[in-house]
Amino acid sequence: MSDIVAQIRSIKERRNAVILAHYYQRPEVQDVADVIGDSLQLALEAQRTEADVILLAGVRFMAETAKLLNPDKIVILPSLDASCSLVEQSPPEAYKAFIDAHPGHAVVSYVNSSLEVKAMSDLVCTSTNAEHVISTLPPDMPIVFGPDKHLGQWLHERTGRNIVCWDGYCEVHEAFDLQKIARLKDRYPAAVVLAHPECTGPILNVADVVGSTSALLRYVVDHPEHTFIVATEVGILNQMRHAAPLANLIPAPPRHVTECACSECPHMKINTLDMIYDALLTLQPRIEIAPDMLERARRPILRMFELQ
Repeated sequence: MSDIVAQIRSIKERRNAVILAHYYQRPEVQDVADVIGDSLQLALEAQRTEADVILLAGVRFMAETAKLLNPDKIVILPSLDASCSLVEQSPPEAYKAFIDAHPGHAVVSYVNSSLEVKAMSDLVCTSTNAEHVISTLPPDMPIVFGPDKHLGQWLHERTGRNIVCWDGYCEVHEAFDLQKIARLKDRYPAAVVLAHPECTGPILNVADVVGSTSALLRYVVDHPEHTFIVATEVGILNQMRHAAPLANLIPAPPRHVTECACSECPHMKINTLDMIYDALLTLQPRIEIAPDMLERARRPILRMFELQ
């Protein structure tokens, strides 16, 4: 392990590269990253980096976002197979038909979406800033939101806005089991339930804290001696343990999983240290976006940043 880490650090320096890793990556991948964050944090870092090469240790839409923000830089992804269930559940033709069926609606799309979906959108948001982004629209403006229906429904309940949701969901966050969480609460009655807003309504209803991945991490840092039941992808526990070693962290159990009591994203876990080394060595796979698509998909993201 130490040999491959040393090789990655050496070639990264030669390439003037930066490694941006999502919280849901394998712990060893997080450990070689220059920046670890959620989608908004990685987008912000991609926007301001001075590196010549950006390696995005995450999934494809994250690398595409980095390229949209840095069209003149080399952006590489360890594996082009690192997709996202939300992207796969929102084919562009069907998404356009859904938008066309709701004329007069502002289109707000979650950053967990394809380039084509972003290009159809008035605004892009992340789970961190979604509520703020929605609040910038006129109060009487109806909204089409997608691809995540659970995040959209949570935003509707939080804001009271007229939001029509595309019928998509995150395969990781929809899998948490309410009865298993209830049994954990019986065992640990003082435990604080943390949940990502991509979770289903019943899970969010029993959660003590609902927030983006970075918000959940901050809550643990601010309450370092508590017990937590964490209803999001298990990769975040790596950073929670580093930041709050006294915290008792219990991953919320998903349905139909017996081999481990945790919920893992198969797409996020594709990336390995060997893949990262190979990508830095060959500068492949490289993210390339046609100029017309780049401009159209970039526009709603830049508008999101203007609202920060």
